[in-house]
Amino acid sequence: MATSSSLLSCYILLSLFFFFLLIEKNFLVLARELAGEHHVIDIKSLLPSSSCSMPDKSTNSSRLNVVHWHGLCQSQARQDKPSHWELLRRDQARVDYIHRRTTNSKARLNPISDSLFADVPVSVGYALASNDYIINIGLGTPTKYFSVSFDTGSDLTWTQCIPCVNFYTQKDPLYDPTQSSTFTDTSCNSYYCTQLNRFGCSSTSTCLYEEVYFDYSSTNGSLIQDTLTFSSDIIHNFIYGCGHNNTGYFGQVDGLLGLGRGVVSIISQTAQLYDKVFSYCLPSGSNAIGYLILGSSVPDVNYTPMLTNPYAPSLYFLKLIAICIGDARIDFSPTGTVLDSGTTFSRLPASVYSAIRNIFKNIMAKYPTAPPLLSLDTCYNLTNYPNVEVPSMSLIYDGEVIAYLDGSGIIYKATISQMCLAFAQNNDDSEVVIIGATQQRTFNVVYDVENLKIGFGSNGCK
Repeated sequence: MATSSSLLSCYILLSLFFFFLLIEKNFLVLARELAGEHHVIDIKSLLPSSSCSMPDKSTNSSRLNVVHWHGLCQSQARQDKPSHWELLRRDQARVDYIHRRTTNSKARLNPISDSLFADVPVSVGYALASNDYIINIGLGTPTKYFSVSFDTGSDLTWTQCIPCVNFYTQKDPLYDPTQSSTFTDTSCNSYYCTQLNRFGCSSTSTCLYEEVYFDYSSTNGSLIQDTLTFSSDIIHNFIYGCGHNNTGYFGQVDGLLGLGRGVVSIISQTAQLYDKVFSYCLPSGSNAIGYLILGSSVPDVNYTPMLTNPYAPSLYFLKLIAICIGDARIDFSPTGTVLDSGTTFSRLPASVYSAIRNIFKNIMAKYPTAPPLLSLDTCYNLTNYPNVEVPSMSLIYDGEVIAYLDGSGIIYKATISQMCLAFAQNNDDSEVVIIGATQQRTFNVVYDVENLKIGFGSNGCK
């Protein structure tokens, strides 16, 4: 009798064990589903839409629309769209520039001569932003409007000007500062002039500037001051470059707006107006619209500390501590992390990228592969798949600030038959990590330079 009771007790206990094991398993499955281990992406959502997606009208006087240079939201969409190969080549040049800059303490360069026509040195330079996001700004009185790219990795704002010895084709007429009643020259002994990386004096002691890029593009001319119109705001006595000798590839934009941390950037020049705060949202596609705001922050944003690299004090650094893919979290401590609007695809340490790629490949194993696209080495042919299940991904910054990527931040569409993991790897783990524009899309990204913090919020462009 005792034996039967013992067997019955064991049976009951064993049944309860398997019952709770089943509940735990179902709970874990449910928890993983709630956490969103996977995205089901409609392939059509990665293709350009047939119309421009306009946001609600904003009442913010310091807000500009951000549009794609080749998209339908641009009033005169360009037909000179670069090939995917060219985009990736330019992107790699940008990455190489950042890696050099963050390891080279010789940031200050020798002044230039008083000639605007001197040969361009090839040993120094910047790298142009490789993405195609633009805004419209106004210069002078009366106001003339120009389509310019914006770049968190550059300080100097510049546009092509008359007289022009060399110029590239741009959308709008060249700017003639002499037609502006608020234009004045800048002395070569002025504070702003001497803070430039390459500066000099003209025969009349006005300031000359030169920006040289690693792809041999260059702009040089006069450093002037004039009125800048930013949305509805009027910024008086704004210092910027008036390019008289411009050569190379600039994508036919009219110039560049520098959003870096240096003295001559718009962020530093307008510190009294906007408290060194700006934010943007990069749109998810070429036919969508984002924004760039100077001044006021945006709600529902979580902040991580803004850091500084002494070799590259104008760049925006933060600390990326982990990446989640599917149900895996990969923790690491990179040499440094740059948040850069001018790089297209994020660069990760080689060891971290290898781990992410392996997980990605395992989850995507049921889809046919496609040839690599230069630095994007994990690609798929999704021609016959209207919906694709990809692993969810998120970037985790210091303070457990989590940025959940949407499909456009995970998959890059070259063609329907060549869609690639939208990350690339550094040469080795000693190089800084770069968070590029693709992984910033659709987020409210807030730069509070005064209080040294960077914020991320979801659903920004909406």
